[in-house]
Amino acid sequence: MREVRVEAIPLARLTALLGPERTARVDEYAVRAQELLQGRIVWNVNATHAGGGVAEMLQALLAYGRGAGVDTRWLVLHGTPDFFLLTKRIHNLLHGSPGDGGVLGEAEAALYREVLDENIGLLERRVSPGDIVLLHDPQTAGLIPGVQRLGAHAVWRCHIGKDEPDELTHAGWSFLQPYVEQAEAVIFSRAAFVPQWVDQNKLWIIPPSLDPFTAKNVDIDAHDISSVLCRASLVENTGDGLLAFPRRDGTTGVVRPHHGLVDGGRMVPEHARIVLQVSRWDRLKDMAGVMTGFARLLPELPDDVHLMLAGPETSGVSDDPEGAEVLEECRALRAALPPGTQERVHLCCLPMDDTDENAYLVNALQRRATVVVQKSLVEGFGLTVTEPMWKGRPVIASRVGGIQDQVVDGESGLLLDDPTDLDAFAAALQRVLSDDVLAQGLGAAARQRVLDHYLGDRHLMQYVDLFEALYRDAPAQPEPAVARRD
Repeated sequence: MREVRVEAIPLARLTALLGPERTARVDEYAVRAQELLQGRIVWNVNATHAGGGVAEMLQALLAYGRGAGVDTRWLVLHGTPDFFLLTKRIHNLLHGSPGDGGVLGEAEAALYREVLDENIGLLERRVSPGDIVLLHDPQTAGLIPGVQRLGAHAVWRCHIGKDEPDELTHAGWSFLQPYVEQAEAVIFSRAAFVPQWVDQNKLWIIPPSLDPFTAKNVDIDAHDISSVLCRASLVENTGDGLLAFPRRDGTTGVVRPHHGLVDGGRMVPEHARIVLQVSRWDRLKDMAGVMTGFARLLPELPDDVHLMLAGPETSGVSDDPEGAEVLEECRALRAALPPGTQERVHLCCLPMDDTDENAYLVNALQRRATVVVQKSLVEGFGLTVTEPMWKGRPVIASRVGGIQDQVVDGESGLLLDDPTDLDAFAAALQRVLSDDVLAQGLGAAARQRVLDHYLGDRHLMQYVDLFEALYRDAPAQPEPAVARRD
């Protein structure tokens, strides 16, 4: 288990976007948090420091929490390849997908306990009585009993789920239930994901949020976007704009020259309109379906429209063993397309050795895109929808999971009632590409919706309410010691 260092960021950076009333409320909550958590640590434990929405949220929320005077820290658990294969199986089941088709029997339960017992041993050196430990997703649920033995408050947060439970979700939840039931509080992104056996007195619904100032979301000048994408050999251009981007530690990075990020080395033409989907190489994100639907519509589209499917370089995402398989499936599907179609379909693997640069490249792609797609078959929340919405891009996405909470159909984006209906997907794409007024209106409303509902101030205040409830309802504890173990 290793700690991810996070530098403090003053809350004033975030509140600069908010009105006076929201700013005053944030300041009030910051004072309450300081008083409540004095001498205590809020720990967050998850499975990876990069490569997904959870890691991105933790980076931002912890930075603002530290800026508000709260000692909040981030640990990444240690796991074996077999452990992550197992937890990916659980992940898929909770989404209603059979995944690799493997079982969840006694051998799997023993493997799960063995890996997490080892991690509890590492937590013992850090966590003290009275601390709060936020455990994220299936990989960490087995830590709950051990955290409680340390005298800390165990809170489990689930970022995934399925709107309508079935036998597969039941199998996944049955594996986790003995652990999750022991948590003092459980957090879900939306109420539809909550299993019936969860104690309603422990339940909190806290949707995720976006930080507008990270490398993933910071504003980029149009001239700089062109230069960044050219530097990375993603989009053809001859610009000489700025290549600098903000790092999480407060320093500045510079986009490196890259080659070979796009399969076949063929960059998107300079003046092309881009249909973009950015996500992990995960079957539930349905990159293959996006490609098939686009290829079906292509004869009806102008020659300047291209598709880019962008995901992480697969070896850089340690907790997702299926990524390489899905990428190869997409490559095979593209290779089977007619040559003229292949030229307008681009598969892109963004480097993961520098997570801030990776985020900045995604930012530039989303801002360069004409329309952003997220045709997930199931979805937890979908920060890959929140991000382009914040950037004012028109979004076409599936009416699943947290996507349907974010997008008001026809107002701040277009929703697909059935993500497997490729004709409906093609029709929505054609509608946005052929109507600039519609596209601009959807994008403007999308940005406003994120500003109103999905920034970090709401998220942080909900956490303070939860922490107050934990300490109010808990048995009396000794006052926390001033000296802490690091």
